[in-house]
Amino acid sequence: MFFVKLNAKTDSGLIESKLYSEDTFYPSLLKDLKKCKSEVLIESAFITCKRLNQLLPTLEKLKSKKIRLVVNTRDPRNGDSEYRRNDALEAISKLQHLGIQVIYTGNHHRKLAVIDRKVLYEGSLNILSQNNIELSHSKKSPLA
Repeated sequence: MFFVKLNAKTDSGLIESKLYSEDTFYPSLLKDLKKCKSEVLIESAFITCKRLNQLLPTLEKLKSKKIRLVVNTRDPRNGDSEYRRNDALEAISKLQHLGIQVIYTGNHHRKLAVIDRKVLYEGSLNILSQNNIELSHSKKSPLA
C-alpha cells in the first residue's frame, strides 16, 4: 500500500511529492493535520471504529479549532456484511456527533486527503479503515 503526498508548488515552481508506505503514511498525515488552518477533506471508501478511534483525538482538536472537516465514503448499508455495516455506521455516527460532515458517494473507491486545499495525499490505503498499523497516543506521538 502506497500513498503519494503532493504539496503546493515550491519556490522553483515545481510540485513537491513524497512516496509513503503504510508504515510512514500516518505519521506524515498527522503532522500535516496538526498544521491545518481551515479545512480537511478525507475520502475513504471504508470506515472502521478501530481506525477512527485512533484518529479521533486529532479530529477533535481540529473541530475545536473550528476547522471544516468533510468525510466522503460509500454508504455502508450497501453490500457490506452485517458486522462491517454496523461498525461503519457506528464510526459514521461518531463523526457526525463531532460535527463532521459525512457524504455518501455510490461506487466510491477513492482514497485521498486534502488539507487546506494545498496538500494532497492520494494512494491505495483507506485512510479511515486501514487496521494493520497501530498508532501511539503518548505525549511524544504525532497524534498528541
